[in-house]
Amino acid sequence: MHFRQKRVQETEPQSAPVVGPGLVSELHQLVIERLEDDSRGLLDDPLQLRQRVRELIEETLRLRGYARSDECLERLVEGVCRELNGFGPLEPLLADDGISDILINGHSQVFIERGGRLEPCAVNFLDDDHVLRVVRRMLAPLGKRLDESSPMVDARLADGSRVNAIIAPLSLNGPSVSIRKFRREALGADDLVAMGSVPPNLMTFLRRAVEERCNVLISGGTGAGKTTLLNVLSGAIPASQRVVTIEDSAELQLASHHVVRLETRAPNIEGEGEVGASALVKNALRMRPDRVLLGESRGDEVLDMLQAMNTGHQGSMSTVHANSAGDAVVRLEMMVRMSRFQGTDALVRQIITTALDLIVHVERGSDGKRRVAEVLRVGGLQRGEVQLEPLYRAGGGAVPSLQPPGDDDSPIGWRRLLSSLQEPSP
Repeated sequence: MHFRQKRVQETEPQSAPVVGPGLVSELHQLVIERLEDDSRGLLDDPLQLRQRVRELIEETLRLRGYARSDECLERLVEGVCRELNGFGPLEPLLADDGISDILINGHSQVFIERGGRLEPCAVNFLDDDHVLRVVRRMLAPLGKRLDESSPMVDARLADGSRVNAIIAPLSLNGPSVSIRKFRREALGADDLVAMGSVPPNLMTFLRRAVEERCNVLISGGTGAGKTTLLNVLSGAIPASQRVVTIEDSAELQLASHHVVRLETRAPNIEGEGEVGASALVKNALRMRPDRVLLGESRGDEVLDMLQAMNTGHQGSMSTVHANSAGDAVVRLEMMVRMSRFQGTDALVRQIITTALDLIVHVERGSDGKRRVAEVLRVGGLQRGEVQLEPLYRAGGGAVPSLQPPGDDDSPIGWRRLLSSLQEPSP
């Protein structure tokens, strides 16, 4: 029955209604109409809104002859309120701190990542339009749009969570939405050790390497924990040093007191106004940084970052997508060649070897657990190839035959660093 139609005579109570997406959606539409008629501005007052929603739902259930059920009523009120001023079916998932990722493949298929493992979720949307309404509600405060003229969007929510959405005609199975939730409390070094991601002696080594101003590249696959490790290692940066961070979507939660956070900007609908990571790295070098942290190296900015590491900004760090530490070097070479760089392959490799000190490779195992798989020191060139000297391998610990390069009076105290790595873990 439509609220604007003549009310029917109340009937004998039936059993309590089944609380499903269909009933919630229908009540949502009816409540919206009545709230518009009431014109009380209730959306600005959550308590009054909830009370008015309760009244309207009770009236609707009574007119339809449903028996009164407090449990049913509360579930309906909660569902409608989520649709009115929240994110609908996603609300409980967003509130669950145990969930790290939410993946929507069309309205009828939702997956979540919990503890490093993907699992199907019982939450469903009514239809594709329902998905779009929720996503657009997320994007509205950010001034972003998602429609046929702009069918792909990437955004950072107010709480730091990242949202990527793509719709028809680019997505063939309905709206595809990926949400990477932002941790309210950043993990620390002790957390990674307790989780088994990093052995105690290796964590000590990595933190000392940061203190000694090693230039560090963290490599790994998607979701392997690159940004998490970068964030943890940044905690070893002395508070007196000025740090500039550059990210596509701000995720780093540095504990340092002197941090300047920069974020790239995508072009607008006319293709104008883009500010990329390369421009921000160049600008960062004019901001008197002691260190530069680049959230991810994946384009022209790689050359600028390597040059920054080579020109007095020791202790800078970045991440890169790669299947191994060796692949990380290959990817860096490829990205430098694809930039404006006009030098030879030999010069590209020389820049890499003089810029980087350590490559830390992280992996996510089949059990969902993330761990540091290997740590390598970037040596010089031999027969035109970048030399990578293994310092640590998961399961094997420190490489016992390794000899510390250089002397103790070198800028990086390798002998002191390696002694911490080769100490047995408790």
